[in-house]
Amino acid sequence: MSDSLSRRQMLRATAGIAAATFTIEAAEAEWRSLTPAATSNETMHGVPFDRTPNVRVGFIGLGGRGSGLLNDLINIPGVEIRAVCDLVTERAENGASRVARGGAQKPTVYGGKLDSWKALVARDDIDIVYIATPWDWHVPMAIGAMENGHHAATEVPAATSLADCWKLVDTSERTRKHCIMLENCCYGNSEMMVLNMVRKGMFGTITHGEAAYIHNLSELLLADSGEGLWRRKPHVDHNGNLYPTHGLGPVANYMGIHHGDRFVSMVSMSSQEAALTEFRDKHVAKDSPKRLEKYKNGDMSTSLLKTATGRTVMLQHDVVTFRPYTRHNLIQGTQGTFADYPARICVMGQPEGEVWVELSKTDKYKEFVDPLWQKNGDQARKLGGHGGMDYIMNFRLIQCLHEGIAPDMDVYDAAAWSAPTPLSELSIARGGGAVTFPDFTRGNWKK
Repeated sequence: MSDSLSRRQMLRATAGIAAATFTIEAAEAEWRSLTPAATSNETMHGVPFDRTPNVRVGFIGLGGRGSGLLNDLINIPGVEIRAVCDLVTERAENGASRVARGGAQKPTVYGGKLDSWKALVARDDIDIVYIATPWDWHVPMAIGAMENGHHAATEVPAATSLADCWKLVDTSERTRKHCIMLENCCYGNSEMMVLNMVRKGMFGTITHGEAAYIHNLSELLLADSGEGLWRRKPHVDHNGNLYPTHGLGPVANYMGIHHGDRFVSMVSMSSQEAALTEFRDKHVAKDSPKRLEKYKNGDMSTSLLKTATGRTVMLQHDVVTFRPYTRHNLIQGTQGTFADYPARICVMGQPEGEVWVELSKTDKYKEFVDPLWQKNGDQARKLGGHGGMDYIMNFRLIQCLHEGIAPDMDVYDAAAWSAPTPLSELSIARGGGAVTFPDFTRGNWKK
């Protein structure tokens, strides 16, 4: 399949999935009508997997991100890749060949059509479907997997509208199949280490967190291939936090969101748009159709979230400004604070006084390194994938399936960590007004 054909199909597909796009009016209607969302379905909170010694995987999306995830799964014992799918058949074939080179049976290949993935999820020999596709496809593919009796593991964000967040929750509860968002940043060495510190009470009573995705992607957004084919369109159509989960996921874990606390309200503001336009005008040919685009999304989106117990979270998004990468990854309590980039800590009573102590310059906190990193860190770093966090994430998910235990993250996390996208847009459109954050657990967070 030619690159031009692939691009036409991708754009046509993106335009055709109405459920993943929304106007301000539609977002407000969703918020008003779907927040109660009463149902008799039983919760998936804490529901264990069936014990699955050999995990059979169907894989959709073999682009840059999917290729890396597939490599992790190939290197995890007790995993069998049964089928792979990509719109570009050549990519699916390459993925299948990589599986076979490791000595495994070559998986069945699907591809070449917009709906080729439907044949994959219809198979009866799959336990879990991995989804590493553009954002608009996550919800229909995850629902398709669950409706056909499979668990779903989707890349981030899981959904981009409140309606789709609720569709994932309702489908997971009704089918009794898990929908896990593959939030790799929850499995970084620092993030897991700090989570252990929080649980041991090192920071005292947790009161505040800061989370972000600040990563200059201007060149990627304007590329003629890969994510450049689709990831720029939200900047034309929307104004809000388009990518909240990398920063929010770890902070939500530190705060025990859905395990005794939840997000209850949110206010958002957005700066003017300037950086992407200026970068485009400097680097893109004057006769390119991209020069006609008007970008709506502000350079910096800033939100404040409030939790039921009174904690606060600052959440930011900026993927167009020339500045160093950061997710903030800050958590503070009555006895101390952790902040990342660089990873540093300040706790009451430390001999250094009230200053930051970089974790790379001390080994006195090594006891908090998570056992998953102690045992698998070398393999994770060897395989790469964002410093090894990708491998640890996949290893842990497969471990949960092998042992028949509940996943670390469930559909309620997927929905809540994705919801700041539509909620921020609604708040910004209201001039920074507060919006109610839906309770996707329907009260089960208290348990």
